Amino acid sequence: MSADVRPITASEILDWLQALNTGFLTPNRVTDSDVALRAGTTDLARLQGAFDRDTGRCVASFRSFAQELTVPGGAVVPCSAISSVAVLPTHRRQGLLTRMMAAELTACRERGDVLATLIAAEYPIYGRYGFGPASSVAEWEIDVPRTGLDRRLPVPADGGRIDLVDAAEVRRVGPALHERMRAGKPGMIDRDARWWDVLTGAREMSHAPYKEKFHAVYRSAGGEIAGLVIYGVDEHWTDAKTPRNTLRVRDLIAPTPAAERALWHFLCSVDWVTKVRTGYRAPDDLLPQLLPDPRAAALVTAADFLWVRVLDVVRALAARTYEVPGVLVLEVTDPDGPAEGRYRLDAGAGTCSRTEDPADLRLDAAGLGALYLGDASAVRLAALGEVTELRPGAVALADAVLRTARRPWCPDVF
Repeated sequence: MSADVRPITASEILDWLQALNTGFLTPNRVTDSDVALRAGTTDLARLQGAFDRDTGRCVASFRSFAQELTVPGGAVVPCSAISSVAVLPTHRRQGLLTRMMAAELTACRERGDVLATLIAAEYPIYGRYGFGPASSVAEWEIDVPRTGLDRRLPVPADGGRIDLVDAAEVRRVGPALHERMRAGKPGMIDRDARWWDVLTGAREMSHAPYKEKFHAVYRSAGGEIAGLVIYGVDEHWTDAKTPRNTLRVRDLIAPTPAAERALWHFLCSVDWVTKVRTGYRAPDDLLPQLLPDPRAAALVTAADFLWVRVLDVVRALAARTYEVPGVLVLEVTDPDGPAEGRYRLDAGAGTCSRTEDPADLRLDAAGLGALYLGDASAVRLAALGEVTELRPGAVALADAVLRTARRPWCPDVF
């Protein structure tokens, strides 16, 4: 069997969506509204498909879109976000993903993207294309009766208040709150209008029908809306007619510690709720220590999440800030790729340039991606054989320079 890889046309959206659904094991019938939504919100030039030469059927899907990523120091860099990658089980091991990825990375260079990003459904796939796991997520389950919170006290306890609102209010205030939060959180990405419309039910996809949720905002003592949460509840009653409900957080935006504390305490105060599932949070989230008994929050998920592929090393390393000053010469191996070369990073000056100076460290593009947002340890990667020290002390310096005091976090699946 053989297939042609190319951008799709408007008339092929239906076939492309069917391939995507089949690859993701969601065999829903594609509706006219699904096709219209994709056509109206997607740059077709960034949708690739692989088409079987014998049948003409779309047998693989691939999509990218423009994205902004916050990096350490608060700068925003332009990325190509990769999503909707699927190959039908009948056409595996034919190099279709490799061909689609090669076309995308070539297009990235032509567009001037600094990075490419993705959420890896399977760990072993993307390292060979130069992507490295750059941030992680954690999820906790809170045993509400064990938290030690005094239900007799007001929530919040700082003079602010919690108000229940509707989805329309979230759509109105949410984008500005999110922008405020991501400005100070490396790893967070922008959310476009379509993202907010899907979250609040203004747009609906047949494979993921909207389910009504609860919405609440936190107002500071001064009356400003300073945080919001969206949640649902799984109803369960025991045979003794005792409620044992689990509250599941869909989204929680808290730009300040005060907002975090107020919203988590509110969620743990909802009547009939005995468990709270937090959704994907930063691995060093404040949450457990926001409870009188931190052990009430049991860690149930800890996993890699956002993967980064550095395309323009000079612009990428110059865009972020560094914990301590220091000069490092990095030799990046990226055969036939855009990151290949030797680079001089001056962390104190915040500059990066190509150089012919002797290298201090050698690593591949995937290793650089893992280190880029400050989450991975150069010392640990060296112990694993993924970073090679060429000058004594360079690995320790790289660890001090590149790592960040708070861990990067991307809460959004894309």
